[in-house]
Order: sequence, then structure tokens, then C-alpha cells
Amino acid sequence: MKRKIITIDGWSSCGKSTLAKQMAKILGYVYIDSGAMYRAITLYFLRNSIDITNNEMVEHALQNISIEFKHNAKSNQSEILLNGENVEYLIRDMIIAEKVSDVAAIKEVREFAVAQQQQLGKKKGIVMDGRDIGTTVFPKAELKIFMTADITVRVERRFKEMFEKNPNVTIEEVKNNLELRDYIDSNREVSPLRKADDAVILDNTNLTMEEQLEFAMHLLDKK
Repeated sequence: MKRKIITIDGWSSCGKSTLAKQMAKILGYVYIDSGAMYRAITLYFLRNSIDITNNEMVEHALQNISIEFKHNAKSNQSEILLNGENVEYLIRDMIIAEKVSDVAAIKEVREFAVAQQQQLGKKKGIVMDGRDIGTTVFPKAELKIFMTADITVRVERRFKEMFEKNPNVTIEEVKNNLELRDYIDSNREVSPLRKADDAVILDNTNLTMEEQLEFAMHLLDKK
């Protein structure tokens, strides 16, 4: 079977990465977490006190950032390295979640990340999730999925995920963060979150992981 590029875009905490990982595992494709790239850049900016309103400072910082994905044989998962350091768990902190949408809205940051993402997709055989993968990064992808879910369900999912790593987080904090990220993601000037014209909507508010996987694989079979 000819190798394809599969893009999965959608709102925060819709289960994009879960579905992308499932599909990649079944197909033997590489899973690329584009959101992790923006989180890693955000981590670098915070560590180095980068003023995101200063274009010159941002451009200089990007020149010193190297991002790569490495397969963890123990967990059988792809993990992200920032300048050689495994930051897979550091980038999941609430402080990163609070800043990542602002950083991802910067034109120079998006151009930097998109160029790296397109390079990763040259050989095809990848599943990539994010906000603008089907619209900006791979507009000619063979299968595009746009995921959505009820905000209440998304808040519960993200809270459960965050609570395991930080028991001090409150559900109100998570709700406020998600609503803010939704607003920034869909209203930013560069590559805003939107459904590609040829993307298929997958609303998984009431679907199990198995059901959403079945839905997505059926779409792929039709291709």
C-alpha cells in the first residue's frame, strides 16, 4: 500500500494525539506530535527569558533551538528532545500550557516549526496532529481529520491528565486555560485553527477510543 500523510487537527484535549498514536501503530507509520514542538519552543523561551514581543530576540532564540523526536523502546512511544535533552515530561507542565498558544501565534515561530514538520513528512508514512497540519503544513495530505468534542468533556479529559502530574491543579484552572487556548488558536493572525475544506469531522464527545479509531480507519480504507 502506498504510504500516506494523515493529518489530525482540532481543538485542545479532543484526543488528537491518542488517535494519531493508534493509527500510527496500526499502520507502522511515524507519529509526530506538532504540539510538542511548540511546547518545547515555549520551554526554551521561558528558560531563557525570551521577550516574545521582541522579534529580533525571538529570531535569535530560534537559531539556537534544535528539535528532534526519538523512539523510547521501553514505552514504545516517540519522545521529544530539545537541544539533545529529553523534555517530554517537562513540556506537559501547566506553566507551559498557559504560555504555548501565545508563543505558537508568533509568525517566526510558526514558520520555524512548519519548515521542520514539512521536512519530517518528505518520506510520507506519518500521522501528525496539531492545529494547522491539514491547512498549512500538509495541504495535500491524503487523509485529513478534524476532531472536536464538547467543552465539558474536553475539560474533564485535560483535568484528569493534568491531575496525575500535578495534584494541585484545579478544574477551574484547566477550564480557563482551555477556553483561552481555543480563543487564541482560532483567532491568531498566522495559521489559525480551522477545518480544511476536505477534512472529515470526527466528534468524539460520546465515542470510545476504539470507536473513534474504527471511524478513522474506515475513512482511510475508503481512500
